[in-house]
Amino acid sequence: MKAALVYPPTCDPTAPYLSVPALTGFLRAHGVEVLPIDANIEAWGRLLTRDALAAFAERVKRRRRRLARKAALRHVEQLALTALSRARSDARTAPDGIEDALAVLRDRNGARFFDNATYGNAVATVESALRVVSAAHAPLCLDFASYRTPFSLLDMEAIEADARPERDPFHGFFTGELAERLRAFSPRVVGVSVAFPGQIQPAFSLAFALRRLLPDAHLVVGGPAMTQLLVRLGDDAPSGLGPFHAAVLFEGEQALLDLVRAADQGAEPRGVVRGMLVQDLGSLPAPDFSGLPLDKYLSPGPVLPYDPTRGCYHGKCAFCHYGLSETGTAPYRERPAGLVVEHLAALRAAHGCRVFHLSEDSIAPKTLRAIAREVKAASLGVRMATDMRPEKALDAEACRELADGGVMAVALGLESGSPRILAGIGKGIGVEDAAAAAESLATAGIAVEAMVFTGFPTETEDEALATVRLLERLRGSLSLFMCGEFHLTAGSAIARRPEEFGVAEVWGVEGDRLRTGLFYREAREPVDDRGSERIERAVDKAASGFLMRSYPWAGSLSTAHTLLWAERFGPDVFRRLSGASRAAQPKVDPDALGETALSNEARIWHEITHVRRFFSRELYRELAEALPSASLRRFPRKRR
Repeated sequence: MKAALVYPPTCDPTAPYLSVPALTGFLRAHGVEVLPIDANIEAWGRLLTRDALAAFAERVKRRRRRLARKAALRHVEQLALTALSRARSDARTAPDGIEDALAVLRDRNGARFFDNATYGNAVATVESALRVVSAAHAPLCLDFASYRTPFSLLDMEAIEADARPERDPFHGFFTGELAERLRAFSPRVVGVSVAFPGQIQPAFSLAFALRRLLPDAHLVVGGPAMTQLLVRLGDDAPSGLGPFHAAVLFEGEQALLDLVRAADQGAEPRGVVRGMLVQDLGSLPAPDFSGLPLDKYLSPGPVLPYDPTRGCYHGKCAFCHYGLSETGTAPYRERPAGLVVEHLAALRAAHGCRVFHLSEDSIAPKTLRAIAREVKAASLGVRMATDMRPEKALDAEACRELADGGVMAVALGLESGSPRILAGIGKGIGVEDAAAAAESLATAGIAVEAMVFTGFPTETEDEALATVRLLERLRGSLSLFMCGEFHLTAGSAIARRPEEFGVAEVWGVEGDRLRTGLFYREAREPVDDRGSERIERAVDKAASGFLMRSYPWAGSLSTAHTLLWAERFGPDVFRRLSGASRAAQPKVDPDALGETALSNEARIWHEITHVRRFFSRELYRELAEALPSASLRRFPRKRR
């Protein structure tokens, strides 16, 4: 039996993700020959080269020149020219700088990786390269977390259009090296694991290519992001498969094994299969990273994920719909602490890894304490990071035991500084208890990363500012924080019972056949623009006490680089570096043409999603064509 498992772009290139190694370990334990492929890091390795970026830069230059020669531009052309113009500086510098930037990020001795100025310049160069790739394929906008075009994922026709070679920067890799490796391995099943929304379009693009190039292979898709997409479609889920033969919803180990066995016996798996929860996590083997190119990740050494638990033991937060579950979160299950330490020891011996991210929805404090005791007793010498609820159980004694057992960083879901909002969320924790947990962890020497958000339905401006005040109060205990904005997800309690949370109306847009957009209106007036600006200024002021960077770099939450920096310099490193200079970002000319085009685009989509609540390409064209053309004659040639 043969199966290939593929993790598609676009995602964090600094460390492997857990899904393919977990499935690899399970299938190999049951006699399946597995070819694991991290197509994310390999695809980016193909694009982030001097020659590839030089070709993209030339494409940016040609496209911009053609548009700039026109006397007047329609709305869509204005958007394209804006993207191309804003990438001009990047196109000049990124190709020549990319090789050294990647060398810094992979610096094995760490001298350059851990130098803040050198590291910052390398990050800036990679982000500059991403802007060049995006502009060359405008209207595409991509980074290591997202992949968007104006009509992304609206229906299978739009997905197939975005998969065309001229629109997909990964197409050459998919149809070249990746297809050749798969053809040489000759698997009966190719499984594609889609963990995050930014991977959905590339996964479909890959599948369209493989249907042509490997007609005898059965293409199976699964993973959290694809599960949630297909769950939203309900009985129409088969219509969302597109080029895939089959999909596995929820946890996929046994269902995927069954599909591989059936295909090996000559069957042709089709349709949507519901995977079963693994009730006994102790029966699962450790994730198997062998076969993945651990030397290619953009880090000086491996930081590996491991799942000691699955699901959430609280499972009551009203905003949450995450991972492999139909609604809310999956039921909570654990591996025995002794088995966890055996697995970590084996992974350290096999791959030289001493920093692990315990990757799960949440882990109970008593369970993490048991693991820490086992790590200490075994003198394993590993460092661990994880996500947790800020429970009362995280008292001074518990936190000292966690630190002694190798726990180095904890991301805490504080959520809000308002008691009323916490109660509305169903968090089951008070503000003072949450603050005490953060302080106890920090006192024990553990890096505390706080996760909060504003904009929960019915939240007032004062309640949002209470969250910022909580961050300010805990400043000395925090390593980093992230303040997001509330977004409604389909399987959350709020989406299913909106009236209980002060939401007057929830709707999707007719014509959005894959139901990727979900919108809502509160029963009361939300915070106005001035209030939103005051909240934003307060968050910015709080953030000024930290050196923060965007995902997945050092200075963003729960990333490999952040953990490596905290291990090297201590949990307060990003506070100590708060006044350090950052790499200079290329100047973006805020020209009137670009500002007008982007503002008009936002108004078009507001009209579609909130006023008409209907989408079609014809409607978009109608709204775009109704806008006036922009004459380039009134702009000086130099400015153009």
